[in-house]
Amino acid sequence: MSKDKCDSHSSCGGETTRRDFMVLTAGALAGVGACSVAWPFINSMNPAADVLALSSIEVDLAPIQPGQTVKVKWRGVPVFIRHRTKENIDEARAVNVSELRDPETDDQRVQKGKEQWLVMVGVCTHLGCIPLSGAGEYGGKEAGGWFCPCHGSHYDTAGRIRKGPAPKNLTVPQYTFLSDNRIKIG
Repeated sequence: MSKDKCDSHSSCGGETTRRDFMVLTAGALAGVGACSVAWPFINSMNPAADVLALSSIEVDLAPIQPGQTVKVKWRGVPVFIRHRTKENIDEARAVNVSELRDPETDDQRVQKGKEQWLVMVGVCTHLGCIPLSGAGEYGGKEAGGWFCPCHGSHYDTAGRIRKGPAPKNLTVPQYTFLSDNRIKIG
């Protein structure tokens, strides 16, 4: 184009004109407007504050005596925390894993260096009942761990299925040790 045909409404020789500025400004404003409309919708998909509050819990392990099991609530389900004795640990390690329905070693179910602490979701993997713990009148007589009164599943001292209709071991949730006597589940 020749210099005399260039005006304020067209682009000549790489120069920025008023039209270019208006197009870029309108595009930027449209982008900001689209983001401001989309953000509330996207933000509404985030979990609510009450759900986030339940996503993790901290548990003080100090009051739990060896051989004792406590039940805490996490995400609306019970979690069993057992302070296992040396005998419990030895018994769980002595099991022939190849004979288990859901083969899992004791070391896979606990954290290294903290083998005395067993943390499991207390929901039977058959139909969701809550197993009873201990080797008392109802608790896992066959394997010394937990017994589900709904359909008769027996779990051993590591929470592994030993007898009954349950297809899998009791679930081990994600947990970390914050100190020697405190864990965070979730």
